[in-house]
Amino acid sequence: MKITFVGHGYVGLVSATIFADLGNYVTVIGHTPSTVENLNKGIVHIYEPGLTELVQKNLKAKRLNFTLDYNSVKDAELVFIGVGTPPKENGEADLSTVLEVAERIGKNLSGYTVVITKSTVPIGTNVKIKALIEKIKPEKAEFDVASCPEFLRQGSAISDTLYPDRIVIGTESNRARDLLVELHKPLQENANCPYVLTNLETAEMIKYAANSFLAMKISFANSIAQLSEATGADALNALEGIGFDKRVGNYFLQPGPGYGGSCFPKDVKALISIAKDYGYDFKLLKEVENVNHVAKRLIVEKAEKLLGDLKDKKIGILGLAFKPNTDDMRFAPSIEIIQWLKNKGAKIKAYDPQSMEKAKKVIEGIEYMQDIYSVAQDADILIVVTDWNEFKEIDFGKIKKIMKSPVIIDARNIYDPQKVRNLGFTYMGVGR
Repeated sequence: MKITFVGHGYVGLVSATIFADLGNYVTVIGHTPSTVENLNKGIVHIYEPGLTELVQKNLKAKRLNFTLDYNSVKDAELVFIGVGTPPKENGEADLSTVLEVAERIGKNLSGYTVVITKSTVPIGTNVKIKALIEKIKPEKAEFDVASCPEFLRQGSAISDTLYPDRIVIGTESNRARDLLVELHKPLQENANCPYVLTNLETAEMIKYAANSFLAMKISFANSIAQLSEATGADALNALEGIGFDKRVGNYFLQPGPGYGGSCFPKDVKALISIAKDYGYDFKLLKEVENVNHVAKRLIVEKAEKLLGDLKDKKIGILGLAFKPNTDDMRFAPSIEIIQWLKNKGAKIKAYDPQSMEKAKKVIEGIEYMQDIYSVAQDADILIVVTDWNEFKEIDFGKIKKIMKSPVIIDARNIYDPQKVRNLGFTYMGVGR
């Protein structure tokens, strides 16, 4: 098939590259000249394991190309919208870019085209897109709209796209549905997963409901962690115990410094806002947000408990990205944790294997180091904020010698507490 994607972020770039690798001819429309130029050279602007190699492979095979103009829309059977929907101050999703892109697509339609929204958009958005395109499209052009939300995780985006848990297709058109089922057939066969064939509004709801439910599981885990610390229970064992129940499952039941990233924070806020628009007070999700905020603050309180007054204390931060195997700093827990530590007068050194250049744009007034050991040098305490694999295998003997005091807050519970304590460290995890 001939496919056009608008947007070269995580969603657009990964999905476009996978569909090209499956044998389709894919054009990706971007808005930043330098990014488009680099992508056509095989230089990828985001860190995602395996993505650069896959982009280069499909560029060489001439199944993938990047452009700034919308001419490819005229020949495309399918046009995907994969641009950002960041939160406004009130939590509502900002649809300005989505609607602007839809308008540009509409003006360039020719023949029959399915316009598919992959961006996460509030319920009712695709109906608005349909009405907008209907007004401005060329007279002879035919089109249908569809919603195909993505469920990829940064750090494992390629695998998640190739082996989905389900494929959601929302549309009122049988013709559009059949085209999208055919497009996704190799992925469905790869994963032996079900299709969810539904209407536009349900497809839009599925995306928000899924992310909000997963955010709720993380906040539940952090609530159990707080209660476990107070009662002497071990939260990791308790959550493992309930996770074996097939009705619960163990995914996202890990306590830590809270959720972050490009999806959970904004999607929880957006669903609260959508509910408010329809007269429903989503109190459960409001508390999910509150628990997540407290989880980050408690990391700072642990530091105060261990060190006392934090003024002029040297604190080493291991990990800045919101999760390992990505360089994404959007809503990363490290941002607020470091800001609170700075507000209390602490001096911060930090290291992350991938995200430091992006971190420098959002976190100022700290020292960025080149490895774990330069962060630990003369530190009063080390705080593990992101669970990168290289942090799991550190040389504790070397760390102890170079730290001012051997104190560790393991916000991701990646170490064995007893082993670390036996090596002479003061150790504090989350819920342990």
